[in-house]
Amino acid sequence: MVSAQVKSSNVDGQSVADSADELRPTVTVSSPPSTEEECIIIPVKKSGKYNTSSDSSDTESGDPDQSVTIHTVKNPTSWCETLLHLLRGNVGSGVFAMGDAFHNAGLVVGPILTLLLAVACVHSQHILLKCARVVARKSPSKKTPDFADTVRECFETGPPSIKKRAETAKMLVNLFLCITQLGFCCVYFVFIANNMKQVMDEYIPALDVRVYMALALPPILFSSWIRSLKYLAPVSGVANLLMAVGLAVTLYFSSQDLPAVTERKAFAGWSTLPLFFGTAIYAFEGIGLVLPLQNEMKKPKKFAAPAGVLNIGMTMVTILFTAIGFLGYLKYGENVAGSVTLNLPQDNVLAQGVKLVVSVAMILTYALQFYVPIEILWPSVRLMVFPQDADKPEKAAKPRALAETFFRTALVLLTFTLAEIVPQLGLAISFVGALSSSALALMFPPLCELILAFSNKEKKVSAGLVVKDLAIILLGVLGTITGTYFSLRDIYYALTDQGQIAGGH
Repeated sequence: MVSAQVKSSNVDGQSVADSADELRPTVTVSSPPSTEEECIIIPVKKSGKYNTSSDSSDTESGDPDQSVTIHTVKNPTSWCETLLHLLRGNVGSGVFAMGDAFHNAGLVVGPILTLLLAVACVHSQHILLKCARVVARKSPSKKTPDFADTVRECFETGPPSIKKRAETAKMLVNLFLCITQLGFCCVYFVFIANNMKQVMDEYIPALDVRVYMALALPPILFSSWIRSLKYLAPVSGVANLLMAVGLAVTLYFSSQDLPAVTERKAFAGWSTLPLFFGTAIYAFEGIGLVLPLQNEMKKPKKFAAPAGVLNIGMTMVTILFTAIGFLGYLKYGENVAGSVTLNLPQDNVLAQGVKLVVSVAMILTYALQFYVPIEILWPSVRLMVFPQDADKPEKAAKPRALAETFFRTALVLLTFTLAEIVPQLGLAISFVGALSSSALALMFPPLCELILAFSNKEKKVSAGLVVKDLAIILLGVLGTITGTYFSLRDIYYALTDQGQIAGGH
C-alpha cells in the first residue's frame, strides 16, 4: 500500500498520517525545536550500530557529527498511534482474499508458506530501513530519502556498471509503485461490484457485475478529485471502522459449523501454488509504509526495534491473515471465493450488511490508494503538457488545477476499464501481487543491501548475507514469473470461457 514517496496513503487504503499536509521536511542546522515540535535525529553509525532515536543520549559525546537534525515533524506519532497506522495500512481488501490463497496452497501448506512469506517481507522492510539510514548519513542534505530515492542512492554507491543504472532503478521502483497502487484501485472496483451484486440480487432481478462497477464509478470519481490528504484523513477513519466491523463479522460466520480438517486438501498442488504467492504477496505488500511511519514517530528507534512497532504490528497482521485464510478455506472448501465475504449467506441480513459495509469502506479508500500514483505521475505529465511551468511551478500551480482534474479522471477511467475487462476478483488480486508487489517487497531491498555491502571496502561481505539476500531475490523472481504467468493464463481462460479457472471463483 503506501508509497514512501509521500507522507501518507494506504496501502490498502489507510492514511499514514492524519495531517500529512502539515509534514514538510526541512533541514535544521542549529535552531532548537520548539515546544510544539519534535526533531528527528538522523541515524548515525556509532560503535558499529545505527541509532535512530532523538533521545539526548545520541548527542552526549558533544561531537557535532554524531547527530544531525534532518527535519521537524509537527505532532509526531506515539508508539501506539504508529502501530494503528501500520495495522490499518496493511489490512485491506487483500485480507478477504486469503481464503482463496489457502485454497491454492492447502490447509497445511498455506499457514506454513504464509509465515515464511511474512518473515521474508518483514525482513525486507528492515533491510529497506537500514539502507535508508546509510543513504541518509551519506547524503549532503541529510534528509531521509523515500523508497525510490533510497534505491537510486544505493545504486549510486556501486561500481560504474551499477551506478549508471541508478536512475533506471528509481524509475522502476516508481513504475512498480504505480502499477501496484493502480492495481489496487482496479481490484476495488471488482471487490465493490461483486459484493453489491450479491446483496442486490436478493431484491431485484440479477444484473451483470459490470453494471455495479458503473454504479460505483461516480462516487469513486468524485473522491479522486480531492487533492489534499488533509481532507481525506476523516474519510480514512470511517473506512477503518467499517473494515473492523466487516472483519469481525466475517470471522464470526467463517467459524460456525466447521467441517473436519481432513475434508480439505493439506497441499493443493504445484500448479496452483503461484496463485497463492500472488494473492499472499498482494496482501503483505506494505513496504512503502515503513519509511514515512518511522520518520513521523516521536521516538523513531522504537519502530524497528526487536519488540518495536514493525515486528509487533506485522505479527498481528500475519496472525489475522492466517486466521482468515485458514477458516475461510476450512469453512467453504473448493467453493471459497476471491473474497470470503462473497461466501457469506446471501439471504442473511447481517451478512448482507457486512458486504455493503466493506464495499463502502473500499469506495472511501480508493482516493487514498489513488494518491500515490498521482503524486508520482502528475509532476512529469504536467511538465510534458506545460513545459513553460518548469521555471515557475508555484505561479503556474493554480491554473493547472483543471488539467490535473482531467488527468485524475483519465486514470480513474483506466482502472475502471481494466476492472470491466477482468471482473474475476481472485485473478485480479493474484496478478497485481505477482507482477509488481513481489518486486517491491522482495527484490529491491535485498539488492540494495548487497550493493551497499560490496561498496564498503572497509568490511568484508559475509557469505551468509549474500546467500540470504540472493535467496529472497530468487523467491521474488520466481514468484513474479510463475505468478504472473498463471494469473495471465487463467485470465485468458476467463475471457475466452475456456477451461477451469483455478483462482477466479
